[in-house]
Amino acid sequence: MGGGGQQTEPSGRGAGVYTWEEVEKHCSKNDQWLVVNRKVYNVSQWAKRHPGGFRVIGHYAGEDATEVFSAFHPDQKFVQKFLKPLLIGELAATESSQDHNKKAAIIQDFKTLREQAEKEGHFQAKPLFFCLHLGHILLLEALAWLIVWFWGTSWTLTLLCSVLLATAQSQAGWLQHDFGHLSVFKKSRWNHLIHKLVIGHLKGASANWWNHRHFQHHAKPNIIMKDPDINMLNIFVLGGTQPVEYGTKKIKFLPYNHQHQYFFLVGPPLLIPIFFNIQLLKTMISRRDWVDLAWYVSYYLRYLSCYVPLYGWFGSLALIVFVRFLESHWFVWVTQMNHLPMEIDHERHKDWLTMQLQATCNVEQSSFNDWFSGHLNFQIEHQW
Repeated sequence: MGGGGQQTEPSGRGAGVYTWEEVEKHCSKNDQWLVVNRKVYNVSQWAKRHPGGFRVIGHYAGEDATEVFSAFHPDQKFVQKFLKPLLIGELAATESSQDHNKKAAIIQDFKTLREQAEKEGHFQAKPLFFCLHLGHILLLEALAWLIVWFWGTSWTLTLLCSVLLATAQSQAGWLQHDFGHLSVFKKSRWNHLIHKLVIGHLKGASANWWNHRHFQHHAKPNIIMKDPDINMLNIFVLGGTQPVEYGTKKIKFLPYNHQHQYFFLVGPPLLIPIFFNIQLLKTMISRRDWVDLAWYVSYYLRYLSCYVPLYGWFGSLALIVFVRFLESHWFVWVTQMNHLPMEIDHERHKDWLTMQLQATCNVEQSSFNDWFSGHLNFQIEHQW
């Protein structure tokens, strides 16, 4: 597989009819082709305008993207108008519908299963559930403030306030996740609007930053260099492949043989307060995403207006850092337990279902686990 930076038309076939060998050459940063339902599309220029980010398209450059396209776009008719101008041809009749060594039988069985699930209504959301979820978040926020406003800012009440705020933040994280996947309302624009409200105004984060990061994770879960959720910035080495590679290359940024000990000092406590906050601010400013920045600022204006009169500037800052500290532990333990125990490796070009099953696992179902994890204890079902 290769392909340079030039967007060249392949030779050897009639115009608009291509082999997999020709398609696979177009997999570089500036030269990207995709196959969806046997149709070949040149997305080289359009990738930069892709609402889900250019990286997620790049992860499937030179490959069949039919399954990921179907999974990410609930309104197929709407996105067809964007695909049509990018169409350059189709696969030759002698070519299989799958690239590399993907198994046609598994792909067909999964397609049948998905169609059956849709027919039985398993993809139909219940807006009332999400309204109640939002309501309990707002109630937690209100209770946290009322407790210290009415009874005072003693250490005990401040700790209780912190726990309530951290719970609200964690639950808002699960709620924004559903809206970010466009899985609540039938109209995408309503999902996008409420997503920005929840992640921006209720959490103080960026919807576009989350989308660009999270869509890559779903497109290539546990794939080294493609899934940002396993990019640990040389702090941790994961899976069975990466530690061997680091050992062979003698990469020694940290004493990785002790990572199981320093994980508790670096991972859960610092992910949200430090790493995520720096990353999302850098992303919004560098991309000039002023809309998301405005939502982000609105959260902190609301928070400061509520707590500065009670704690002062320094006390309010200390409170939000502690809340983020608690929330970060919650987030790390829920999200990592569904992926890190599973296979982590380089790209192996597996079919969608096989890739998702090998990268995810479920956690025991209970009413508490459902609430505590935002139903991400059903990680396998969620991924596909």
